Amino acid sequence: MSWLHLLILAPFIFAIFVPFIYKKLNQRIHTGWFVLFIPLFLFIYLLTFIPKTSSGNTHIATLPWLPAYDINFTIYMDGLSLLFALIIAGIGALVVLYSIYYMSKHREALHNFYVYLLMFMGAMLGLVFSDNIFVLYVFWELTSVSSFLLIAYWYQREKSRYGAQKSMLITIFGGLAMLAGFIMLSMIADTYSVRTLISAETLNTNTLFIPAMILILIGAFTKSAQFPFSIWLPDAMEAPTPISAYLHSATMVKAGIYLVARLTPVFGGEAVWFWLVSGIGLITLLYGSVNAVRQTDPKALLAYSTISQLGLIMSLLGMGSGALYFGYGDESFVYAVAIFAAIFHLLNHATFKGSLFMVVGIIDHETGTRDIRKLGGLMHLMPITFTITVIGGFAMAGLPPFNGFLSKEMFFTAVLNTAEKSIFNLDTLGFLFPIIAWVASVFTFIYSMILVFKTFRRKQNFVRVDKEVHEAPIGMLLSPIILGILVVALFFFPNVASKYLLTPAWESVLPTLAGDLSVKISPWHGFNAELMMTIGVVVLGTVMYRFLKKWYGLYDYYPDSLTINHFYNLGLQSLETISEKTTNRYMTGFIRDYLVYIFAFIIVVVGGALWKYGGVTIDHPTDADVNIYEAGIIVAMVISAVTVLFSNSRITSVIAVGALGFLVSFLFVLFRAPDLALTQLVVETVTTVLFLLCFYHLPELRKEMSRIPFKITNALISIGVGAIVTIVALSANGTRLFDSISTYYEDSYKLAGAQNIVNAILVDFRGVDTMLEILVLTMAGLGVYTLIKLKSERRGKDEGAE
Repeated sequence: MSWLHLLILAPFIFAIFVPFIYKKLNQRIHTGWFVLFIPLFLFIYLLTFIPKTSSGNTHIATLPWLPAYDINFTIYMDGLSLLFALIIAGIGALVVLYSIYYMSKHREALHNFYVYLLMFMGAMLGLVFSDNIFVLYVFWELTSVSSFLLIAYWYQREKSRYGAQKSMLITIFGGLAMLAGFIMLSMIADTYSVRTLISAETLNTNTLFIPAMILILIGAFTKSAQFPFSIWLPDAMEAPTPISAYLHSATMVKAGIYLVARLTPVFGGEAVWFWLVSGIGLITLLYGSVNAVRQTDPKALLAYSTISQLGLIMSLLGMGSGALYFGYGDESFVYAVAIFAAIFHLLNHATFKGSLFMVVGIIDHETGTRDIRKLGGLMHLMPITFTITVIGGFAMAGLPPFNGFLSKEMFFTAVLNTAEKSIFNLDTLGFLFPIIAWVASVFTFIYSMILVFKTFRRKQNFVRVDKEVHEAPIGMLLSPIILGILVVALFFFPNVASKYLLTPAWESVLPTLAGDLSVKISPWHGFNAELMMTIGVVVLGTVMYRFLKKWYGLYDYYPDSLTINHFYNLGLQSLETISEKTTNRYMTGFIRDYLVYIFAFIIVVVGGALWKYGGVTIDHPTDADVNIYEAGIIVAMVISAVTVLFSNSRITSVIAVGALGFLVSFLFVLFRAPDLALTQLVVETVTTVLFLLCFYHLPELRKEMSRIPFKITNALISIGVGAIVTIVALSANGTRLFDSISTYYEDSYKLAGAQNIVNAILVDFRGVDTMLEILVLTMAGLGVYTLIKLKSERRGKDEGAE
C-alpha cells in the first residue's frame, strides 16, 4: 500500500474515531478542530507533487483488490487528478474551519456531520485518483450516498429530506447508467484501465461505442446538474451552508466535469460527443442564469448560478473536444484552448463560489433570514462581508480585476472560434454558440448585482430582535477571506497557476498534444470582439438590473405546470401510486396467494427455460432399480401428505406430518445415511410433540373452516410445480456436464480431519457460509432489539409527558 492509498483512506479511517472524540472532548473543544487536521495535512502533502506533475510526470500505485477479475485499486496521479485533489482538500480544509464557527457544538450532532463530511472527502479523492473504471464507480456512488447524508443532515425538516431524496434518486440513476456505459466500454477495449482506454485505438468503430458514450454522459450530467437533471441542486441547498460551500460549489458537482474531462481523449473528436457536451452545457448555462435572477433566497440564487457556471465549463469541454478531430496543428490548438479555459474557470469557480456560499451563511447566521426582500443596509454593519461579496460577485459576473473576468473572456473566445468552424455542421448552427453565451452572461451579470447590491446597499428591511446585527467573528470570516484573496491573486498572477496547475491538467486531458500546449494569460487583449461582448454585457445588464421591477413580472407568465420540478414530482407521485396498487395487489396477507405467485413464477421461468433450450434429458438406463419396500415407503409418504390436505382434525394432521417425517428417515436408513436418519428422527419427534402441545390448547377445528373450495388454478399450479421439480431433478440426474463434486468431499478426513463427511461439509467446507448465516441472524436480532427498545423509550417519554 502506497502513501497515496493512505491519503485516500485517511478520511475514512479518521471518521471511525470522530464519534469517540465528539463524546469525550466536544464539550471542551469543538470537534472540528480535530477534523481540520485531515484536509489540511492532505492539502500540504498534495502540494509536494506539483513539481512532479508540472514537469509532465505521473505517479502510479496499485493495490490488489480483486486480481482474479483484473479489478485493482490503482491510483493514477497526473495534472488533472492533482488539480481536483487540491481543490477537494484545500476547500475542504477551509470549509471545516468555517464550520467550527458556523456549527454550534452544543446544539448540533457534530459527530454525524464530520463523519459524513470525511466520507465524502475520501470518496471524492478516490474518484479522481482511480484508474480502474469500476473502482471509480464505487467511489462515484459513495459520493452520492455521503452527499445524501449531508443534505439530509437536518432530517427533522421535510425540505431537507425531500432534497436529499431527490439528489439521491437522480444521481444514483445517472450512476447506474454510467455503470452500464463502463461495462460496454470495457467490452469494447477489453480493459478496465482509464489509461489503457485513452491509448486504445479504433474504439469508435464498435457498435457499442455511441451507446456507451451516451450512458456515461448521463452519469456525468446528473452528477454535475446539467439540464434537465439540474433540478436536484437547488433543493440540496437545505443542507447547512458549509455543506453547500463544499459539495455544490467546489467538489461533488465537479465530479461530472472531471469524468467528461478524463474521457475526452476516448470520445473526443466525435460529433455526438461534441454536440451533447457543448449543447447541453450551453442550455444549462442559459437555464441556470435565467432562473437565478428570479430567486429571493441568496442560497437558491447561488444554486442556480452554480448550475449556470457548470454548464459554462461543460460547454467549454465539449467545444474543446474538437481538437481531437484535427489531431495536430493550428486548427487543433484553437479548439484545445477551450479545454484550458474550462480548467481555468473550474478553479476560478471553486474560489469565488465557495466564498459566496460562506458569505450567505454569515448573513443568515447574523441576521436570521435569507430573504433578499427583507435584507439590505448591511454594507456598513458588515463591511468585511460586503467586501468579500463584492469580490466574489464581481468575479462571478466576469468583471476585472477578478479571476472570473479572465476565464470568461476565454469562454467568449472559444464560442467565437467555434462559430467560425465548418466541422460537425457548425457552419449552419454555430452562430447559436456566441448568442447563447452572451445572453446567459447578461443574466449572470444581473443576478451577481442582485446578490451584491440588494443584500447590502438597499434600505434595511429586517429586524433582528434577539441580538444586534454586527460583523461575523474573524474565525468565520477567515475562510472566505482566503478565497477572496485567491480570486484577486489569480487575476494578477494567472500564469503562475497556469504553469504549475492548469497546463499540466490541460495536457492530461489532451495527452496527444502534450508538450505543444502553452497559453499566456493576459487581462488585456486589445479592442477585440470579446471585449465588445463584455462591454455589451455590462451595459445591457446594468440597464436591465436598474429596471428589474419593470420586466421581472415576465417570470409569472411561465406556468409552474411546465417546470421540470413539476414533472419530477408528478412522475414520483405516479410511481408511488403504481407501486402502492401493485403491492396491494399481491400483498394480500394470505400465504396461499404468495405461494401461487412463487410457484407460478417457477413454472413460467424454469419450465420455459427447459422447453426453449431443450433441457429435459432423462437417462433411464443409469437409474437404480426401485425395490418393493422403497416403493412401499414412497406410497406411504404420499398417503401421509394427502392426509394432511384433507384432514378435518388438527391432531390427525399433526400425526400425518410426523409420519411423513419418520418415513423420510426410513429412506435415509435404506440409502445408508444413519446419521441423517438419526437427526431426522430426533427433529421429527421434538416437532411432533411441540405441535401436539400447542394444538391441544387451541379450539377445535370446525368443519366449515376445513372446506376449501376447489380452484382449477390452484390445482394446475400445484401439479405444474410438482412436475417441474420432478423433471428438473430427473434431468439433473441424467445430465452430467461436470464430474460430481461428491468425490472431492470423500477426502474429508484428509482435507479437514473429520471422520463424519456431513459434519465436515457443514462446519469446515461451508464454514464461511455458516458464519454469514449467523451474522445475518445476529443483525436481524439486533434490529428487532433496537425497534423494541426505541418503542419502549418512546412509550416511557409519552407516559412521562402525561
